[in-house]
Amino acid sequence: MFHYTVETAKNVPDAIESVEQQLKANGFGVLWHMDIAQKLQEKGVDFDQAYHVLEVCNPVEAKSVLTQNLLVGYFLPCKVVVYDDHGHTKIGLTKPTTLINLVEDKELEKKAQEIEEKLIKAVNGAA
Repeated sequence: MFHYTVETAKNVPDAIESVEQQLKANGFGVLWHMDIAQKLQEKGVDFDQAYHVLEVCNPVEAKSVLTQNLLVGYFLPCKVVVYDDHGHTKIGLTKPTTLINLVEDKELEKKAQEIEEKLIKAVNGAA
């Protein structure tokens, strides 16, 4: 699977707040938060499902991987999503290990695994 997703009993706003706190506790900051429904509605497109994309970054890790291979920037920052799926709040992320395999660098694969473990820890802590 290209993603890691969990379900939480929290509502979407509470889940977002929890994700942000857990990311911070694990060395990540939220660079950008996009409310997809709001953005689509601004463009005149009806979308009534809560769906939020958080672009997150650990600056030390970002510098490390970019220094090794600039192509990794195509995958940065990492994305964490929080959304409502038919009355169930879900939190998920694209697995960094899935994306990094595309650059075929064993050293970067190890680093991606470490980053993925931190992100999964944050998501699990938020749930």
